[in-house]
Amino acid sequence: MIKKLHLEHILFLDIETVPQQASFNDLDDDFKALYADKTRYLRKDEYTPEDYYERAGIWAEFGKIVCISVGYFKNQGETRQFRATSFYGEEKTLLVEFKNLIETHFNSSRHLLCAHNGKEFDFPYIARRMIIHGIELPYKLNLFGKKPWEVPHLDTLDLWKFGDYKHYTSLKLLTKILGIPSPKDDIDGSQVRAVFYEEGDIDRIITYCEKDTVAVAQILLRLRGEELLHENEVISV
Repeated sequence: MIKKLHLEHILFLDIETVPQQASFNDLDDDFKALYADKTRYLRKDEYTPEDYYERAGIWAEFGKIVCISVGYFKNQGETRQFRATSFYGEEKTLLVEFKNLIETHFNSSRHLLCAHNGKEFDFPYIARRMIIHGIELPYKLNLFGKKPWEVPHLDTLDLWKFGDYKHYTSLKLLTKILGIPSPKDDIDGSQVRAVFYEEGDIDRIITYCEKDTVAVAQILLRLRGEELLHENEVISV
C-alpha cells in the first residue's frame, strides 16, 4: 500500500514550539494556577510549576508555534527534487500562511499531510492554535465527522509501529537505525525554547525544523525501499 502513494501528493511537515511566555513569572495568575494544575501529576514533588515551565511548549494551551517547515517532492524530468520552505514569525501570521499553502496547493482528495508523530502532536497542535487565533480550520485539519480512513494524515511513527500501538520510536532513534543523516546534529527539541528566548536565533530553529522535515521524507523513502535523498536534491525555497 505504501508503494502506491504518489510522493508528489504528500506535504511533509514539522513544527517547533515554545512556551507562550519567556518565563513562568510572565504568566497572569490564572494561567499560573492552570499550568500548575495541568502539570500536577507530571511534576509530582520533583519540580515546582516554575521549574517545569520550560516544558510548557508541548501543550497548545500553554505554548505557541514559532516555525512550521514543509517539504514536497517535485520531479524535474529525470531529476528528483525535494523542496523545503518554512513559515515563521508572529504565530497567527505563520498559521494563516500555512493554511493558504494547504488550501492552494495541497487541498485535493489525493493530497496527504505527513509528519513523525503528527497525529499525536503536529496536526492537533496546529489545529488548536488556529482555533485559539480564530482561524477557520482548513479541510485537511478539520477531522470532525471523518471516518478513520478519510483522515488525510500520514504518520511515519504509525507506519513504523506496524500495528504495535504501545510502541514509540523518536525521530532521532529512527533516523539512526535506518542510516539517515541525523537532523539533531546542532540542537534538539529540548533546546528550542532557549534558542528562541535566550539567544533570539530563529534562523537556527528554522534550519533545525527543515532538517526534521527532510528526515521525515527520508524515513518514508526507506519504508518504501527507495533511495534516500542526496544533499543536492534538497532545495530550500
